[in-house]
Amino acid sequence: MGWKETAEPVLTRMPAVQRPEGHVPFKRKLAWTAGILVLYFFLTNVTLYGVNTSTDLFGQFRSLLAGAQGSVLHLGIGPIVTASIVLQLLGGADLLGLDTDDPRDQVLYQGLQKLLVVVMICLTGLPMVFVGGFFQPQDALVAALGSPMAVKWLIFAQIFIGAIFVLFMDEIVSKWGVGSGIGLFIIAGVSQSLVGGLFSPRGLGNQVGLIPQWFDIITGNAGNVPSLLTGEGIQFLLIGQGQLIALITTVLIFAIVVYAESVRVEIPLSHARVKGARGRFPVKLIYASVLPMILVRALQANIQFLGRILNSQLGGLPAWLGSYSQGQPTGGLFYYFAPIQAPRDWMWWAGTIAQEPWQVLLRVAIDLAFMVVGGAIFAVFWVETTDMGPEATAKQIQNSGMQIPGFRQNTGVIEKVMERYIPQVTVLGGALVGLLAVLANMLGTIGAVSGTGLLLTVSITYKLYEEIAEEQLMEMHPMMREMFGG
Repeated sequence: MGWKETAEPVLTRMPAVQRPEGHVPFKRKLAWTAGILVLYFFLTNVTLYGVNTSTDLFGQFRSLLAGAQGSVLHLGIGPIVTASIVLQLLGGADLLGLDTDDPRDQVLYQGLQKLLVVVMICLTGLPMVFVGGFFQPQDALVAALGSPMAVKWLIFAQIFIGAIFVLFMDEIVSKWGVGSGIGLFIIAGVSQSLVGGLFSPRGLGNQVGLIPQWFDIITGNAGNVPSLLTGEGIQFLLIGQGQLIALITTVLIFAIVVYAESVRVEIPLSHARVKGARGRFPVKLIYASVLPMILVRALQANIQFLGRILNSQLGGLPAWLGSYSQGQPTGGLFYYFAPIQAPRDWMWWAGTIAQEPWQVLLRVAIDLAFMVVGGAIFAVFWVETTDMGPEATAKQIQNSGMQIPGFRQNTGVIEKVMERYIPQVTVLGGALVGLLAVLANMLGTIGAVSGTGLLLTVSITYKLYEEIAEEQLMEMHPMMREMFGG
């Protein structure tokens, strides 16, 4: 008896959101999506009961992993993404033996994904609460319950429930709403940071928005502003409180991603039986989308999470492995594998870095190689496991009754044509997105959102716009929905 037969009783009984039996009207989809978005913002403002102070282990990855520090959504989409990485690797190595075209295997795959998410919630939340000491329980509650351990279990229970909420909220949006819940939560978090980075007034939190900051500079209320004709003044405008480089980088990322989404190779198609019926199959430059970047950054986040847990638990690490100051790596392997998050992380001449220039350059090179190579690898995994590869695409074209003009109507022939474009474009697009993410982080962005988070937000928003336009077209012309299997 194989593993599927052994695990089937458990995996098939995993709780799931029921799929709609028929067509869901567009307005109802928007209502479900808006409702989940409101619930998400509500939960990010529900603070953990019994916590005195908390440390955000995902601080530099927070815009990517969504959620909010110290709230019931402290873990964000991290467990879901980590479980997806494990499934991607197992599926890519063909260790699961699951056929996604088989309805039975589809149920097993979805159940296995949920089970892995629960496991990742425990593997992330338990060390965070019990081992690392990143949550300080309230003394009054400890005295009332009589044990710090009881309060920690209460904190973990809240984090666990919040992560389960995220799992099912994502499933509701995927089945009843527009787009995906993960994409929606990333857009929500990054957009909130961008709006705060632009308009946050002085006196409201530590961050002052770009527009109020420039208003203060122009009116002379900004405090100690150096002369703009000096090197210090130029640095103040470009990477200091002026944030001109961050503004330019943010606008450029928006423009580049939108342009890259429109760059494509269009393979002509014609219907085998209906004369004059023609179409095109677009192979976009960013064919695998920007979503594989979540997997790459999540892998980096887990590496840094491991380092901080080991450092706090062992009371320090060997110098070659990692040294920490105020919770941040300052040397060793964990420092070199830490991603560049802002200009201050690599501009050693600005006097904000204690490391030697060669150490900083080595860290930049490792981050660049990690993102470019990792982006290409995970893009290939993404294409193969989401039925976007040459073989799956050829079957879809064949089943739709279309063919490539000048070629025989045969799945193998169509697959060979697709192999000329899809693998190369997938690798090129994944590497390009990784490069853009690193450059955006190095130059900085408005609201201190990560370059990967900004890339994801623009790309997901663009695809969401396309999906909304398609839904509206289907609503206006129901016959088209029947033609495309809706």
